[in-house]
Amino acid sequence: MSTVDLVASPEVLVTGSSGVVGAAIAQELDWAGWTVRGWDIRPGRWTTHRGDLREPALRAHVVAGVEGIVHAAALHAPHVGKVPNEEFRSVNVDATAALLEQAARSGVRRVVYTSSTSVYGHALVPRDRAVWVNETLAPRPRDVYDETKLQAETLIGGHHGDGLSTVALRIARCFPEPPAIQAAHRLYRGVDPRDVARAHRLALERHDVGGVFTIAGPLMFCPADTEALWRDAASVLARRAPGVTALFRRSGWPLPARIDRVYDSSAASGRLGYHPVHGPESVAGGEPSSPRRVAPRPC
Repeated sequence: MSTVDLVASPEVLVTGSSGVVGAAIAQELDWAGWTVRGWDIRPGRWTTHRGDLREPALRAHVVAGVEGIVHAAALHAPHVGKVPNEEFRSVNVDATAALLEQAARSGVRRVVYTSSTSVYGHALVPRDRAVWVNETLAPRPRDVYDETKLQAETLIGGHHGDGLSTVALRIARCFPEPPAIQAAHRLYRGVDPRDVARAHRLALERHDVGGVFTIAGPLMFCPADTEALWRDAASVLARRAPGVTALFRRSGWPLPARIDRVYDSSAASGRLGYHPVHGPESVAGGEPSSPRRVAPRPC
């Protein structure tokens, strides 16, 4: 591995390894030469240890001997209203605190936390233009999911240093959806799980980099486009990314009339070397290496 100075075939723990994101991360790390331990309450291809995150004996056993941890396990937005708020706090906050303490005791060198762009919450609501979303936008949580993910981010940041380095990745929307909806979201607020996985690998390897990073798909727009995106998104797309407009037309997908936000991963590109490649063309079955016909025009 070119950017990591760890031992050969280092071991990494991936929590939430049976989920869409956790499994994609485990696959990426395996391809990159890491030995993956997977921890989840449910079975899965990459899950080697099953049980609750809050079980102290299991936690000590699973963490022992790993060089890094990717912490993707959590209660998620669909659980809001179905799971008591205290359960959210127990799983998303208390279990994260316990995992960090165990990591520090066990000599783990790097922890990567999977957060969510959902923490921006009310700050994502537009007024007269699309919201440009990067790390300078102050989060305004809407519900217990947002609150607990943000609290966990704070815990993660508080453990950076003294032998344990940490980083948090706020990932954009990446769960399975119908192709037309998924492709539309990839224009401005979605990301492919393969790009998410690559971002986590890069963050795991760059143990010198801390902080919080927004992780989204290929950037189609510029900050100067935000007012026009809110008024008439199709006209901006025709100007910025005519190939994308043609792709949507061929696929029979409607272009969004309005775009309310744009996720910008520039900070992750600069600090982590993250460059997403799976845009709307990947939803249509195209190869990420062939997007010249759909690539956005430069700002």
